[in-house]
Amino acid sequence: MSRPRTEAEYLARLVPPSVAGIGRRSLLAGAGAGALLGTGLLAGCGSDSDSGSDSKTVSIGSNQSDPKPKEVIAKVMAGFQTASGIEPKVNTVDHNTFQENINNYLQGKPDDVFMWFAGYRMRFFAAKGLAGDLSDVWGKLSGYSDAFKKASTGDDGKQYFVPSSYYPWAVFYRKSVWQQRGYQVPKTLDDLNALGAQMKKDGLTPIAFADKDGWPAMGTFDILNLRINGYQFHVDLMAGKEAWTSDKVKKVFDAWNGLLPLHQADSLGRTWQEAAQSLQQKKSGMYLLGLFVAQQFSNEEQDDLDFFTFPEVDSTIGAKALDAPIDGYMMARKPKSEANAKKLLEYVGSKAAADITVKNDPSTLVANGGADTSGYTALQKKAAELVGSATEIAQFLDRDTRPDFASTVIIPALQQFIKNPKDIDGLLNSIENQKKSIFTS
Repeated sequence: MSRPRTEAEYLARLVPPSVAGIGRRSLLAGAGAGALLGTGLLAGCGSDSDSGSDSKTVSIGSNQSDPKPKEVIAKVMAGFQTASGIEPKVNTVDHNTFQENINNYLQGKPDDVFMWFAGYRMRFFAAKGLAGDLSDVWGKLSGYSDAFKKASTGDDGKQYFVPSSYYPWAVFYRKSVWQQRGYQVPKTLDDLNALGAQMKKDGLTPIAFADKDGWPAMGTFDILNLRINGYQFHVDLMAGKEAWTSDKVKKVFDAWNGLLPLHQADSLGRTWQEAAQSLQQKKSGMYLLGLFVAQQFSNEEQDDLDFFTFPEVDSTIGAKALDAPIDGYMMARKPKSEANAKKLLEYVGSKAAADITVKNDPSTLVANGGADTSGYTALQKKAAELVGSATEIAQFLDRDTRPDFASTVIIPALQQFIKNPKDIDGLLNSIENQKKSIFTS
């Protein structure tokens, strides 16, 4: 449930200085989906276990190298082998190996199935013809909300992704603090502002906030954009199809500017963990972050932790869309055995696979709503209900747009806004000009 490095940072590490001058879109298009998680890198590391076309095997490219996720994936794959008789061959590589072997990696062939992310990353590969159509697999899946299916759908209306796990963003608070003060969950932005003003009077910092690492502020921008302009505008803006200089985007920054006085000061020098400590120590009243914030609280304190979805700004848009980054699986354009690959994808999207994940890693929220989640904590159960009721699920800014745009333009722009929120027009003109350059490269 930990929040990984931003997708921008992750992909940046795939590109060594020797090829840093190549346009990111060109690099990815030339590499192919499999070049990011395929057998080429492993071949470069001395593994050729996937050579040949054994009809009883299927290869999986995995970037889950940490012990617990790796262990859970192994158990899921063991379940698949028992159910299907097909042997899954998992090729696990860590981020450093990705970077160190990038040239061999790009020259290799993709695994049949590879782990990736929903949203723009998935749609980009699908639009380039670098991923296999999984619409027929989706015809056999059950337990997924329409929002999960939408997050797995390419620009052409076909599905290219099978979700496995996720974590939602929401506004977290300590129940004991709110009960003591008599605070009520805000339903509108005006309510939120009024609550923040009361918290200030009560000696609390209304909203814990940190942006030293660059990505947390993206969550604030995302939720305001979703609430003010709706999901489709947000997706189109991230894809470079809408202008950052539009009145719609200005309205987002105007609303954010109004909230800044409620935020913890000096955020650019603070990590998200340090901001979480402010909430943990009952010095702040609220904190907008992902569910991974719970890691900063003891088991006893987690019982005192609760959350609400960010309130509505426009009643015609409501408050049903949210950021809930989704991890899952995709299929190579031309797997060695498409039938085996699709059998695996049908399995990893099943209740059986989700049950194995929940049983072995209770900190994970599984995407399949049919899974046995009786082992979930109260916080996890509520998080699952929140995402299950969402009408749309965004993937977080650095997953919903190009990684180079997120890292080189948006991170410094949002930090500049936090330092000086007065020149919104100048800031948005700068973003738009850089966007045009990057998205046409």
